[in-house]
Amino acid sequence: MQMIYNSPNYCVVEFPPQDNHLAMMSGGYEIVDKNTQHEIFIDGALAAKFREHVQKLIEEEPSLEEVDEFLGQFDILMTQPVVLH
Repeated sequence: MQMIYNSPNYCVVEFPPQDNHLAMMSGGYEIVDKNTQHEIFIDGALAAKFREHVQKLIEEEPSLEEVDEFLGQFDILMTQPVVLH
């Protein structure tokens, strides 16, 4: 896993594909909203679309605010509370 984005509001971790793990064959992303302390893990087709949109966004050299705005689209889907162990 690799942290690919970290701002005061969001953190995004990328998980590479794992051939020996059926659920992770295409990899995935964990997106954490630091303010609400909720997260979502996306994989499969949604992760592929997310990757596409992020690559396009990076080409535009966005500000942190613009990236956070993009990630804010996922807020409604973040229902899993962040739990430290």
